[in-house]
Amino acid sequence: MAILTTSIKRLLVGRALRSDKLGDTLLPKRVALPVFASDALSSNAYATQEILLVLSVSGIAYINSSLWVAFAVATVMGVVVMSYRQNVHAYPSGGGDYEVVTTNLGRKPGLVVASALLVDYVMTVAVSIAAAKDNIASAFPYFSNHGVVLAVVLIAILTVLNLRGAKESGTLFAIPTYAFIFSILIMVGWAGFQLMQGVELKAESADWSITAEQSFTGFALIFLFARAFSSGCTALTGVEAISNGVPAFKKPKSKNAATTLLLLGTISSAMFLSITYLAMKTGVKVAEHSEDLIGLPAGQQQKTVIVQIAQASFGSFTLGTLIIAAATALILVLAANTAYNGFPVLASILANDRFLPRQLHNRGDRLAFSNGIIFLATAAIIMVYAFDASVTKLIQLYILGVFTSFTLGQLGMIKHWTRNIKNATDKDLISKMKRSRIINSIGFVMTGTVLVIVLVTKFTHGAWMVVVAIPMLMAMMSAIYVYYRKVNDELTLTSSANLTLPSRIHGIVLVSKLHKPTMRAVYYARATRPSTLEAITVRVEVEETNTLIRDWQELGIPVPLKVLDSPFREITRPILDYVKSIRRDSPRDVISVFVPQYVVGHWWEQLLHNQSALRLKSRLLFTPGVMVVSVPWQLMSTETMKEKKPRPVSQNLRRP
Repeated sequence: MAILTTSIKRLLVGRALRSDKLGDTLLPKRVALPVFASDALSSNAYATQEILLVLSVSGIAYINSSLWVAFAVATVMGVVVMSYRQNVHAYPSGGGDYEVVTTNLGRKPGLVVASALLVDYVMTVAVSIAAAKDNIASAFPYFSNHGVVLAVVLIAILTVLNLRGAKESGTLFAIPTYAFIFSILIMVGWAGFQLMQGVELKAESADWSITAEQSFTGFALIFLFARAFSSGCTALTGVEAISNGVPAFKKPKSKNAATTLLLLGTISSAMFLSITYLAMKTGVKVAEHSEDLIGLPAGQQQKTVIVQIAQASFGSFTLGTLIIAAATALILVLAANTAYNGFPVLASILANDRFLPRQLHNRGDRLAFSNGIIFLATAAIIMVYAFDASVTKLIQLYILGVFTSFTLGQLGMIKHWTRNIKNATDKDLISKMKRSRIINSIGFVMTGTVLVIVLVTKFTHGAWMVVVAIPMLMAMMSAIYVYYRKVNDELTLTSSANLTLPSRIHGIVLVSKLHKPTMRAVYYARATRPSTLEAITVRVEVEETNTLIRDWQELGIPVPLKVLDSPFREITRPILDYVKSIRRDSPRDVISVFVPQYVVGHWWEQLLHNQSALRLKSRLLFTPGVMVVSVPWQLMSTETMKEKKPRPVSQNLRRP
């Protein structure tokens, strides 16, 4: 079974890498862009659609205002990108906002950011995969009724690819990411050329109408635009991933990360504004509920905004539309890769700080944080299943976490620059730091404003779950920290620690029957030279026990055999009671229990043997002053014994 498991693991993940090969996994900028920026780039596939979905509540009255909303979102993105360029230079270790906030604002605000980012990374995977499912269903309607299954399969594939390592997965993801960028640029360029030629581009939904839920005036209208703006701000998700992934860049790490961040902001803003503009020019209509879309043929699913724009732009050139749909679906699947790179690194840092289980700090065979990757995938699958792989439902939980980290991160950077300015003496350096503080101050005001808008407009639509989840995660991480601190205090060597040798070692060999494993345990126990040594057996079947006693005496084994009665045919309880009685009589003694155990080579063999030794060992481990020693006996089916077993010589090869 172990051999089969290892073979499957090697097939899926690849051969293990040496620890000194970690430097070979670092990413150049051309690969880092698709690895860390795919989330922010892919959000262009649904950010415009989310703005239109909110504005569609008013019917078609304010649909054309979506471009102004997009300009506001792009402005915020520009400020956030400039702010995070300061972060990657000041804190290049990969902690991102968590490190910035913890260092400058304290442990509790740091845990708020960590909790918010962990939630956001899970939602990044869930939303990206759900959006990919929608785009695949737009091109292939068969998947409309199998969305959840498709989403789970996509997450599983992405998980396996990431378990193979950041560089290998990054190389695989580079082609689809660049394909999406260039396909959108070609679509935008071709559509722009046609518009300049006076060609009218019409989406299939251009002549449809939308049933208005209510009329909006005054404060209700302001709230509508605020909600549309907060939905459009999904375009900013993923920007923080680069600041968390600085250690994965090739040297000079900070400079390469800052350059990649600038490229991300420029490309993503241009794509977002272009798609929104074309949505207006082609007259795209979408609604949260299909029944509100007047003109949609019965039984037909709504197509995504980007697919409708592609159809309007390429017209009868169906292949162009299919390429856009395929590239969009691929980038949305790969967008989750941003979280697969950010979440494990952040979880590793938190584990190293003792806020998460230590297993999350360890690298796997391919030098990736495998446990963090698997944990992220599991959480994302749960979210996809719970919310039926619906982008509209999942998006409400999405951006609250990221803007929480944005806002606190900018506040932490303001304090960072203020402290450094006080300690600096170089005037040029002080001037440079003051400019950086101004940039972060503007970023704090903008992201803080967006955070308030998102909280107010999305709270009743599902964001309340994030508000509840963040304190719960904080409480869990604080409890883990307290636990590790208690264990550390308990295990730390002190002058008062009891380091004296035990007065005596009382050896006990467990005997069920007289065979080779038992004799090996007896010989091994004698070789350790305990102060006293005895063998014990439990009388369950009288005849079997009498036979064991007779054979023991006939062989003249120089270890006394003690028989424990068990009127209820239980083996574990009499042995535990006997061991505890020795402890009561001699509390300073250490009891060493030798357990003979044979090892099998096939998983099915394990089912055919009694597991009483395993149960007994697990109970003895909780008994103070008891050392449990397993004495293995490998059966011929094990790999070790197979290697030792001589192969029969073929008759044809024997010499006469």
